[in-house]
Amino acid sequence: MGKIPIKLANFHKQVVDHYENPINVGSLDKNAKNVGTGLVGAPACGDVMKLQIHVDEKGKIVDASPFHIGYTRFKTFGCGPAIASSSLVTEWVKCKSIDEALKIKNTDIAKELCLPPVKLHCSMLAEDAIKAALADYRVKQKETRW
Repeated sequence: MGKIPIKLANFHKQVVDHYENPINVGSLDKNAKNVGTGLVGAPACGDVMKLQIHVDEKGKIVDASPFHIGYTRFKTFGCGPAIASSSLVTEWVKCKSIDEALKIKNTDIAKELCLPPVKLHCSMLAEDAIKAALADYRVKQKETRW
């Protein structure tokens, strides 16, 4: 690992690691019926987070491994803690049911990344992104039933 940028020097090593080596960056087909897309933002700071989840026929979020066609993906425009929060939740939601994924709370994300109070909005965005992606997936499932 190279020299840590001054803006990240005061953050926990987990934030720096997820920022420098983000996991599951990318996009999925937003029109696919088994893909839910959540797009959330924080106007006050300018962070924008897109989280996409691929749900299999059994209702489990697909493991983000190279052996699956789907995955969970994210794209985030924002600070290091916002990127770290996005990266972390892509790992946390994999192989979970929809109900299990909805139990992931911003407080858990913040605790794992040791976020300071001024950056708690990053973990809140990540929780909101999970909820938005799963809501989008559920809407698509209702549409395909008719």
